[in-house]
Amino acid sequence: MSRGASGVAVRPRASLRDVFQWVSYLQYPAMLAALGYAAKSAWSWSALEATGWSPVHDDWNYLLLYAGIGIGLSSLQDPTRTQNEVSRRVWQDPRKGRWMLALLGIYALGALAVGLAGAYMAGSTVVNQLSLGLVALGLGMIGLLKTAIEMREHHRLDRGADEASAGSRA
Repeated sequence: MSRGASGVAVRPRASLRDVFQWVSYLQYPAMLAALGYAAKSAWSWSALEATGWSPVHDDWNYLLLYAGIGIGLSSLQDPTRTQNEVSRRVWQDPRKGRWMLALLGIYALGALAVGLAGAYMAGSTVVNQLSLGLVALGLGMIGLLKTAIEMREHHRLDRGADEASAGSRA
């Protein structure tokens, strides 16, 4: 802490980026809830003869919803920081980063497309609910894709060389 003009300790103010970083930690309880519904789904599946498919489908829907919320919350993290060494290596390498962005884009658009098509063509409530869960997952992944693009821009090792050569051409 720094000292103000009166000698009293002054706490530095949190920036809006810091607030979003803190809120992004809510991704962990959401993902734990999704994991809980995955486990509950397995339990419901084991009791399939007694209860039927309805509890399994409900668990899958909640699994998709909470995973989508958790992934969406992860997009609030600070793109100037990486979470681990593997992430840093991926975003520093232009080729690995490009592949990761393509993979995330395919997953996000695929989940959205299948979810929207399923919701539109659903003949039953079960398919409709699972489709809406897929839409939630796809929307969360769109947010993650946006953050991944920013992380790639911040961490690329070849970016400095590209900017220097672009500056010399101007």
